[in-house]
Amino acid sequence: MSAPPVRCPWAGTDPLYLAYHDEEWGVPLRDDRRLFELLLLEGFQAGLSWITILRKRPAFRAAFEGFDPARLARYGARDVRRLLADAGIVRNRAKIEGAIGSARAVLALADEGRGLGELLWGLVDGAPVVNRRRRMADVPAETEQSRAMSKALRARGFAFVGPTICYAFMQASGMVNDHLVGCFRHAPLAAAEAGRRRGARR
Repeated sequence: MSAPPVRCPWAGTDPLYLAYHDEEWGVPLRDDRRLFELLLLEGFQAGLSWITILRKRPAFRAAFEGFDPARLARYGARDVRRLLADAGIVRNRAKIEGAIGSARAVLALADEGRGLGELLWGLVDGAPVVNRRRRMADVPAETEQSRAMSKALRARGFAFVGPTICYAFMQASGMVNDHLVGCFRHAPLAAAEAGRRRGARR
């Protein structure tokens, strides 16, 4: 029997968390709807564990109608009451109302002819930052880029987008490759980005 792959320590042993680490975390995400979903879920995660959010993600997707910004932006008091009564999600009024405000901010961006991905990826010059960290202790809670992202999003009306939340979002969405160098996912993701850059130069 072959030895299991070496992973980032935070992945633990929960099958759901392992699948998330192996298949999603750190993979560059460029679809506007999926970026919006991830940004909101990172906000809902504040003060909780990410595995809690992963377990609730299907319920969140149902409750928020697939994280469609156009639908979510129209939510009013009745919708807030419905969401506060939904035990499948995180029932926090400030976070729910913040999600609705963030949806309206996405629509305002669209009115300017810009997508959410264009705004966010522009803050890292359109390409993932590939780090080579060896220990979890080397991974910061926030960076200059996450602070810039937080400032840009707050200025546009997004909520629950502090620098720490933004950095977690950057790691999860692949804007930053923060898999430790000993993790089996670091090298393939770094190689894929190098290949993408070579292709773009041709």
